[in-house]
Amino acid sequence: MTQIIRKLRNRRGRRGQAVVELALAAPLLAFLLVAATDFARVFFLWIELNNAARAGVQYGAQSLIFAADATGMKSAAANDALDITGMTTTASQCTCISGSSVPVCGAGYCSVNTNATFVKVDTQATFQTLFHYPGIPPSTTISGQAIMQVSASS
Repeated sequence: MTQIIRKLRNRRGRRGQAVVELALAAPLLAFLLVAATDFARVFFLWIELNNAARAGVQYGAQSLIFAADATGMKSAAANDALDITGMTTTASQCTCISGSSVPVCGAGYCSVNTNATFVKVDTQATFQTLFHYPGIPPSTTISGQAIMQVSASS
């Protein structure tokens, strides 16, 4: 009988210890959950910005006519990223053909095809963290970019 009482007392003490350990660990676990959520949100924004840039550049790469439509490329990028607020988009084109009214591309672009035209779309948005973390800025600018050669069939 004495052994049973000792075991019951010992179990009660262990239950109390587990509650204290959980109370000490719960804030750390909550912080890790919030930090992991912010980490996932920043990567999601980066993927969204790159996908929006890709959508804009795909619009412009259809033909030389679409490549000259910077507004259309910006609109295609904006339509792909409807859930991003405050996204800014820039669209441009360049050509490897000298003497054109379009700006000339850098040497890296023209190494394969000296008659090619390229379109480029840059996107960016500001990321805000859920909480202020020590040593980490509460907001940062994330950007995406896509470059594609314009289709030769115009």
